[in-house]
Amino acid sequence: MLPTRLVATPPVIDLLSPVSFADGQPHEQFRWLRENDPVHWHEEPGGGPGFWAVTRHEDVRRVGRDPVSFSSEPTILIPDDSGIDMGGHRMMLMMDPPTHTGYRHLVIPDFLPRAVKEMIPRIDALATAIIDDVITRGECDLVEEVAGLMPSYVIAEMLGIPRSDGVELYRLTETIHAAPESQPPGAGIQAVASMFSYAHQVWEEKRSRPADDLASRLAHGEVEGRPLDEIDFNLFFLLLVDAGGDTTRNLVAAGTLALLEHPAQLESLRSDLDGSLDSAVEELLRWVSPVIYMRRTATADLTIGHTEVSAGDKVVMYYGSANRDESAFTNPDRLDIHRRPNDHVAFGGGGPHFCLGARIGRAEIRSVMTEVLTRLVDLEPAGPVEWLPSNFISGPKHLPVRFRPGAPSLG
Repeated sequence: MLPTRLVATPPVIDLLSPVSFADGQPHEQFRWLRENDPVHWHEEPGGGPGFWAVTRHEDVRRVGRDPVSFSSEPTILIPDDSGIDMGGHRMMLMMDPPTHTGYRHLVIPDFLPRAVKEMIPRIDALATAIIDDVITRGECDLVEEVAGLMPSYVIAEMLGIPRSDGVELYRLTETIHAAPESQPPGAGIQAVASMFSYAHQVWEEKRSRPADDLASRLAHGEVEGRPLDEIDFNLFFLLLVDAGGDTTRNLVAAGTLALLEHPAQLESLRSDLDGSLDSAVEELLRWVSPVIYMRRTATADLTIGHTEVSAGDKVVMYYGSANRDESAFTNPDRLDIHRRPNDHVAFGGGGPHFCLGARIGRAEIRSVMTEVLTRLVDLEPAGPVEWLPSNFISGPKHLPVRFRPGAPSLG
């Protein structure tokens, strides 16, 4: 099953250690794998069976778009066991069609183009208010005080919970995503338990006093004629808080850092913000790739590229590698805010699991980036960047910045 010939001297390949992702994506490792071993057998310490690391753009898209050959069950994470007994329940991300489709339809109306368009004035107002809260100081943590607030506020309002609770809940997801060795034993499981404890309160509230919000619709929702129970609700709640924050938070923070590191691109964007922002957002999504991987499980013996994969094998798609594939992008290691075409896979590359919140995420990113780039004058780093200690989500945990103090908006 292993490749028979490798060329060049490989770097140390370790896609499980958070050290590999300490400054963003491990592009040296990814480049070597794409060129020499694009479907790479990766050992899994701690008794795990190992997995195939898929690193080329074409192969990542193929795996993500074929739920028949590559199942999302039992999990989209590399480890098989989360350590939490869900009594046979699964999060929507860990289901295949048609069951996955039924659960997705519960929330799809809130993410359709018309619904997102109606949200944009509110998103713009939130972005203005967020910058108003920091602009007079001339310094802030761009992650904690800007990038992370927008998605937490938006998903909180959609769920019908206080905005401040949305911020605290997202902090729990950071603990859930962090590598176990980077935190005290059991911290991840305790964070999940805290999330479920909060979700239980929301479940009780929305069951007895439903409102016009997403949490109420889920609390009274049905799939294939079966009402959702509280465990279904808890898992959906966790997914929405989690996925509702990851891309916007990490893209705005890491994307702003990338622009600061590429001043010519930053100046080009600022000189024509209206004309360039949409393409810049897509390029930053490609460049940052906030979600590092998703796992699938092969349902039959098959071939990916020239590599034979057996039924039951773990197959892991590495989006950050696919988004730097020389066969899919011209000069992939060059940040180009005017790049077209830009067939990145930051939202999954299509298929039934294409990110449901992609439209809202793009709207949030555009609003926050507009405020940051137009109102935080002379923006620059003000200290070392601390990255999330995670092999699943890529982005800064803290990004201190300084800028010229300004006045709050008159609006």
